[in-house]
Amino acid sequence: MKRYLCIDLKTFFASVECVERGLDPFKTNLVVADPSRGKGAICLAISPKLKSMGIRNRCRLYEIPQNVKYITALPRMKKYIEYSANIYEVYLKYISKDDIHVYSIDEAFLDVTNYLNLYKKNPVEIAKMIMKDIFQTYGITATAGVGTNMYLTKVALDITAKHSPTNIGILDEEKYKKKLWHHKPLIDFWQVGRGIERRLNKMRIYDMYDVAHCEEKRLYKEFGINAEYLIDHAWGREKCTIQDIKNYVPKSKSISNSQILFEDYPFEKARIVLKEMVEMGSLRLIEKDLLTNTVQLTIGYSKDIVEPTGGTGRTRTPTNVYSELVKAFLEVYDRTTNRNAKIRKISVGFSKVIETENVQLSLFTNQEKIDRERRLELTINSLKNKMGKNAVLRGMNLQDGATAQIRNKLIGGHNGE
Repeated sequence: MKRYLCIDLKTFFASVECVERGLDPFKTNLVVADPSRGKGAICLAISPKLKSMGIRNRCRLYEIPQNVKYITALPRMKKYIEYSANIYEVYLKYISKDDIHVYSIDEAFLDVTNYLNLYKKNPVEIAKMIMKDIFQTYGITATAGVGTNMYLTKVALDITAKHSPTNIGILDEEKYKKKLWHHKPLIDFWQVGRGIERRLNKMRIYDMYDVAHCEEKRLYKEFGINAEYLIDHAWGREKCTIQDIKNYVPKSKSISNSQILFEDYPFEKARIVLKEMVEMGSLRLIEKDLLTNTVQLTIGYSKDIVEPTGGTGRTRTPTNVYSELVKAFLEVYDRTTNRNAKIRKISVGFSKVIETENVQLSLFTNQEKIDRERRLELTINSLKNKMGKNAVLRGMNLQDGATAQIRNKLIGGHNGE
């Protein structure tokens, strides 16, 4: 039987900031946020001390009680990436990279099945060994889930570990049914979002016991093929392994990017940002020597409008040059976007990408012009890589509302220093 660990670095960003200041995260009130964005700024992380006071993680600054004094740390994504990479090296001291799946900057799955005999330890003891090393080396407290498949391991981490004095949660299928079948709310379970929870509630399904005992036809009618995952997870089953993830080859490749704007944008102002995002996508395609003829756009509006809009467009032939791609995106944008609504999020996708060498030349394409533009883009990319992303800018990057110059200094949408 398989044995997995899922290790999470507790309130990672806040813990790193405390460690860097020589402070104990469990005794320090600290939030990681950018105060320049006002009291509505989201706290990317809060210290365990603030959590113990009932303040929720990912809150906004104004939600912290005024009588609570705290340190504000500006996000430093490079520093967090550095810590994450160093802690990955700790995992490698004990587990092969072939048995590790990095799930996020602060979370990883480890298949320890073949290491039980090697270390003469059970899964909990291996988890404690690795967690101790992380704390002694970097001062970061970790929590862990232990389970017989990846789903149970993640649920053990997310739901039961936080209530354990050892910071370790343990589940198998029987324990899962006994302890968590009647756990609420459903969004506490891995891969159940608020939308899925609302749809289940409309079906009078409120916990995993209800899902497990619901007529399967009803679930398939509501969720289609995704009902299979819900049903399996309701019973604590999961077929996917780390090896399956490592071996997975997608049928088609794509490149995508999304951006939450700093404020609500009108139609024309958001159009500038869209063109900047297309330029970034074009440079990525050229750098990777890829082409696409299918583009996807999604526009998210301000909070008073729920439903996003968007659609799919095409170029005449597979391409990666900006002039062709931006035409396709602007056509979709102008055709599908609500011109009277304020825009807050833009997502662009370049679908069904293929390698340049696999495309035949077209008699209806000015190949010389395309090659000239591609060489120019490659030169721009080279300069950006050597001298910084803001070393070369287009005129649109200087227009009112443009975000590229600011975004080029960020990592994951946050301060990159």
